[in-house]
Amino acid sequence: MRRLRVSTAKRTVLDEPHEYVMPHAAGPTDQELVERARTGDPLAFEQIIHRYEGQVAATAIGMMGRCPEADDVGQETFIRLHTYLHKYRGDAALGTYIVRIAINQSLKALKQRKRRRERFVRYDPEVLESMGPVVEGSDAVDARERERFVHAALGQINPEQRAVVVLRMLEGYSTQETAAMLNVPEGTVMSRLSRALDRLKGLLGPMLQENP
Repeated sequence: MRRLRVSTAKRTVLDEPHEYVMPHAAGPTDQELVERARTGDPLAFEQIIHRYEGQVAATAIGMMGRCPEADDVGQETFIRLHTYLHKYRGDAALGTYIVRIAINQSLKALKQRKRRRERFVRYDPEVLESMGPVVEGSDAVDARERERFVHAALGQINPEQRAVVVLRMLEGYSTQETAAMLNVPEGTVMSRLSRALDRLKGLLGPMLQENP
């Protein structure tokens, strides 16, 4: 299998939910593409990538921030999809199935990032100072700065809460769909979302006050 090229630079997490999903009413259905890809048709899998790379990009950036790791998550998402495509039964929409892979890969990458950071901080305590509030004392900011603040704020809530925010608020999935994708009860989704939003309001408070 050749190396897949999956860019996470096409979209930002500030885009409207689902606006980046490619319309394909006139083309082959997802199931048709899956069946063709299973038989080894490389063009069919390319179409799947083209159809869903924007959604994967938004998910990866929402979870990881705009960084090389987000590109790695996007790449690994489609590699795993290709590897395990024979296990896709069609119980969920293909887009939902792919986003679930992206969330799982993001959570794995975040654990690895945390371990690396803990090893680094252990030897360099000054790093702790760079992990403080990111929006305190900020002046009026433009759209690019607001995006940076949102990514930084998302990075300061725990990965489980971040996954809920990305799926519910950025990707536009329902509570029921989010619960199914994360394999948790709906009540857990709602409580994680509530705690995450309270935390984000605290982190983004100065910016929200300046940009009502």
